[in-house]
Amino acid sequence: MKASELTQYKKSLLALRQKLVENVNFMEDEALGKSGQDASGDLSNVPIHMADVGTDNYDRDLTIGLIQNGEEELRAIDEALERIGNKTFGSCEECGKKVSKARLTALPYVKNCIECQRLEEEEAGKA
Repeated sequence: MKASELTQYKKSLLALRQKLVENVNFMEDEALGKSGQDASGDLSNVPIHMADVGTDNYDRDLTIGLIQNGEEELRAIDEALERIGNKTFGSCEECGKKVSKARLTALPYVKNCIECQRLEEEEAGKA
């Protein structure tokens, strides 16, 4: 892959990483802010109706799931930046073939070509 292409992918990954870090930090602040308020004994926002308690729990669980997904995506971005550094970016980790530019443009942090990714997902579905 050309140096100019690697530079463009690196810029894209760094911008995506920055945005994702901001989103994850915001969600963490929201999730911890609510539980911190509850733990402090501030009863002014404690819901009285059981449906409100369920909704709050659902919202907190959803936010925690989104945080976990964001952290996994951040790890994938960091791994892609590492592959750029060691000149293996754009090669499938499974078969060694080049990952299509269309795939890298859509998801610049992918590590497998579409065929190997499909096989991996099929295997995971069987397990």
